[in-house]
Amino acid sequence: MPVKQGDLGLLQHPVSIELLQSKIPARLAYVWMDGTPRVVPIWFHWNGREFVMASSPKAPKLRALAMNSKVAFTIDDNSFPHKVLLVRGTAHLNTVEGVVPEYASAAERYFGREQGQAWVKQLGGQTQSMVRITITPEWVGLLDFQTRFPSALSA
Repeated sequence: MPVKQGDLGLLQHPVSIELLQSKIPARLAYVWMDGTPRVVPIWFHWNGREFVMASSPKAPKLRALAMNSKVAFTIDDNSFPHKVLLVRGTAHLNTVEGVVPEYASAAERYFGREQGQAWVKQLGGQTQSMVRITITPEWVGLLDFQTRFPSALSA
C-alpha cells in the first residue's frame, strides 16, 4: 500500500531522496507581517530529522518568521515528468556565531567541495553571525507525475 500524502514516511521515498540530495534550492513560503504570502529561494540541508536553512541576521524574512513561524516549501526539479517534494512545518530561529555549519554543508553540495569551502570562507570573513532556521516536517507530500499525481488529477 503506497504511503499517503501528508505522511512523513514520504521523506524515505526514492524520489524524495533524489530531491533532498539535489542542487535545487527550496522555495520557502511564509506569511509577511501584513498577511500577504511571500516565497523565496533558499539553500537547505536535510539532516534526517529536520531541514536546516540559514540567513543573514538582517534578512527581512526573519521578522516575519518570528511573528508567524508556520511555513511551507517545495523542492522540485526542472525536467519532465516533474518531481516535487512538498513540506509543511514550523520554523525555529536561532542566532549562531559565524557560519551555520549546515549552510557550509549545503554550500559544498550546491557548488562542489572546493568552491563551497571558498564561498563559506569568504562569507565567514564578512559576517559575525547567521540565523539558523530549522524546520521539522509536520506534513509531507510528493508528486512524480508517474505514480503520484496532484489530488485533482487522481480523482
